[in-house]
Parts: sequence; C-alpha cells; structure tokens
Amino acid sequence: MDPGKRYKTALSDINVTPLVDVMLVLLIIFMVTAPLMQQGIDVNLPKAKGKELRAEEERIMVIITKGNKIYINKNFIELSELGKKLQSIYERRTDKEVFLKADKDVPYGFVVRAMSEIRSAGIEKLGMVTEPIENK
Repeated sequence: MDPGKRYKTALSDINVTPLVDVMLVLLIIFMVTAPLMQQGIDVNLPKAKGKELRAEEERIMVIITKGNKIYINKNFIELSELGKKLQSIYERRTDKEVFLKADKDVPYGFVVRAMSEIRSAGIEKLGMVTEPIENK
C-alpha cells in the first residue's frame, strides 16, 4: 500500500437525513390539508334539543340549502323528482328512514312540500337534523 495513493472503497452507510426531511415535509403538508378535505353542502342548521343518533348503516340525507336547492347525499335533485328518486332508493331497503337537513332560512312552505314528497315516497321515518342549543 502506497501512502500517496488513494483507494476507492464502497460507502456502506445509508444517509437517512434526506429521507427524514422529505417525510417531515409530507407530514406537515398532510396535516395542513386534511382539514380542508372535508366536503359537503353548507347549511345553516336551526338549533333544537334532542339526543344524538348512532348510525348502523348508511343514512340517506335530504338537504335543502338556502337557495331552495335539494340534494340527496350531495347529489342535486329537483323537488318534483324527489319522491320518485327516494322510491327507487328504498325499494330494496327494509328500514325506510330519511334525515332532513334544511337551512333555517328556507321558507317553511318549501320544507313542508319537501316533507310531503318524502312521505309520498313511502318513507316511514323522517328525522330532522338540527344543531344542539348551547346552554350558557
């Protein structure tokens, strides 16, 4: 071995610092964007007293927004088609239960017409979704 000659040796250690840096950046990105992934239809619910319900299977939600737009689980539908659509959804289900989520600024008459369409579809149970009243 010559003291003036350099020999190339294989690097046997793995440098994990860049990997840790990338993983921390990805973690921060996911932590920031996860709350933004919540999607839905913006409805200003009225407040009322009641107990919380637990779901055993997928709930069908009929949502009425401030502009009198009706959605069935995020799918837009016209009021005239609401009864027919619910009938087709519930023809194979045993429990005929719908939850109605209406904005508090929707006219009462429009909500009643939607409830009438839901009842005419053969729905046995109609639940009204509200926000709890805060006790001060």
